[in-house]
Amino acid sequence: MNAQGERRGRPRTEIAYFSMEIALRPDMPTYSGGLGILAGDTLRAAADLQLPMVAVTLLHREGYFRQELDAAGRQTELPDVWSPQDFLRELPERVQVTAEGRTIHVRPWSFTVEGQSGGTVTVYLLDTDLPENSAYDRTLTNRLYGGDARYRLLQEVVLGIGGVRVLRALGHCDIRRFHLNEGHAALIGLELLDEFARAAGRTAFNDDDAAAVRRSCVFTTHTPVAAGHDRFPLELASAVLQRPEIVDRSDLFQHESSLNMTYTALNLSGMVNGVAKKHAEVSRLMFGEYRIQAITNGVHVPTWVSPPFAELFDRYIPGWREDSFSLRYAFMIPPDDVRTAHAEARRRLLERVRAVTGVELRPDVLTFGFARRATAYKRADLFVRDIERLRSIARTRPFQVIYAGKAHPRDDAGKRMIQQVFEAAASLKDCVPIVYLPDYDWELAGLLTAGSDVWLNTPQPPHEASGTSGMKAALNGVPSLSTLDGWWLEGWIESFTGWAIDPQRAPADGSTDRDSAALYDLLEHTVLPLYYDRPDHFTAMMIRCIALNGSFFNTQRMMLEYVVKAYAR
Repeated sequence: MNAQGERRGRPRTEIAYFSMEIALRPDMPTYSGGLGILAGDTLRAAADLQLPMVAVTLLHREGYFRQELDAAGRQTELPDVWSPQDFLRELPERVQVTAEGRTIHVRPWSFTVEGQSGGTVTVYLLDTDLPENSAYDRTLTNRLYGGDARYRLLQEVVLGIGGVRVLRALGHCDIRRFHLNEGHAALIGLELLDEFARAAGRTAFNDDDAAAVRRSCVFTTHTPVAAGHDRFPLELASAVLQRPEIVDRSDLFQHESSLNMTYTALNLSGMVNGVAKKHAEVSRLMFGEYRIQAITNGVHVPTWVSPPFAELFDRYIPGWREDSFSLRYAFMIPPDDVRTAHAEARRRLLERVRAVTGVELRPDVLTFGFARRATAYKRADLFVRDIERLRSIARTRPFQVIYAGKAHPRDDAGKRMIQQVFEAAASLKDCVPIVYLPDYDWELAGLLTAGSDVWLNTPQPPHEASGTSGMKAALNGVPSLSTLDGWWLEGWIESFTGWAIDPQRAPADGSTDRDSAALYDLLEHTVLPLYYDRPDHFTAMMIRCIALNGSFFNTQRMMLEYVVKAYAR
């Protein structure tokens, strides 16, 4: 069938999902971390539910980066090069975008996400590595979150403006909702403004066009941290876009005299949501003039249930892959079988630790897992701030800790935090085994969240938008020990699904910060005694994690909320 025939025969598309990063396969480095993993889980759930959706992202030929750590914990970044032709189908269509007065040619590749029900979602990955482009422009889709402000803005031109044009060239002319996963795709709004103006026979857009764009766009904001919101100086934005409207329509595109992608998305979206109830509350305080709803994130159950637990669920909960809510029947699983499945998941994790680091961790010792992006507010160092207190606790009962996480190449504080963990590991090597696994990725996340005994999470409230690693852990019966922020405020039932690191319970004696003190008190007086002295009660907690949190904090529930609150409005 020719291209025109393919377009005429294409099913109606209702939703176009845009994200700067999407995790599509473990061996395709098209993501950096949580945002990309969430995007991939979103599309997998959309395919499961057979939603009429397509997605757009960039190709990222060099990935984010591969992380190497030396003996002192100093991080080195290496390109994570892969071959698109091994996984994707190159499409013949080409579109052009204009930036800095020149034409940039864009090529789409396609990838098909297949759902549990037979549904599919097509993902278009945009690529500027074409001979028609300049040497510089050929690199624009090479590095995820790489380069300077000019490079990043040009990437967002390709994603937002180029992405809409690719969809139109491929015959997707009936899209009712454009879903912006973070502000990187905010220039969708500018392209749609031009489309509505042309459809009305005008050369310039007006307020009616802006209202029409708002009816078309959904915006999910993911971070209450200022550094997570892209801002570009007006001089740079004017030079790149060469659109006087960026200056003239400050009500649409500007905040504090800069092109602000978050405010652009807010101004041109009719439905805006945060990714947890607390995050929506924080976002409403940050962006007081906007109505911001809450749709709490989830994880894709078939993707993140480990093989030992998948086998267990196959025996006791038939149909769990198609119906995430059915995990509530985990209460029917015999505790001994849960312990056996977890022991196998832990064995796989400890084998990876041994293979990578040479360290033999013990399977009979309580194992904490911590794997997050290494940045200041996530506080990877909170657990190891008081070395002597940890020594004292370890004399009562043993425990061990497995860390992982990358720092952004320009995040010096995050890099230093990794080194602090290494320094603590050296100081505690005689009593508390601590290892840091390099190059945290999709596969390692699966091993860690399933194989740890307790999931540790220590963000500084209220900076955690949602967090999804603890949700993955819950699917595999792993309780969380976490500060009260993000999703954990909704999933936490004290000593029932895990524990809250609550500084109000810690003594204010000035010996250490109160979050650390609260963490150490829980470790010594609650978590360790439960694990070693009351194993049946610990197993009961594991089952509750699956039945209560696993059955709710998943992308099937999340996508059904988007359908009702965002797509069907």
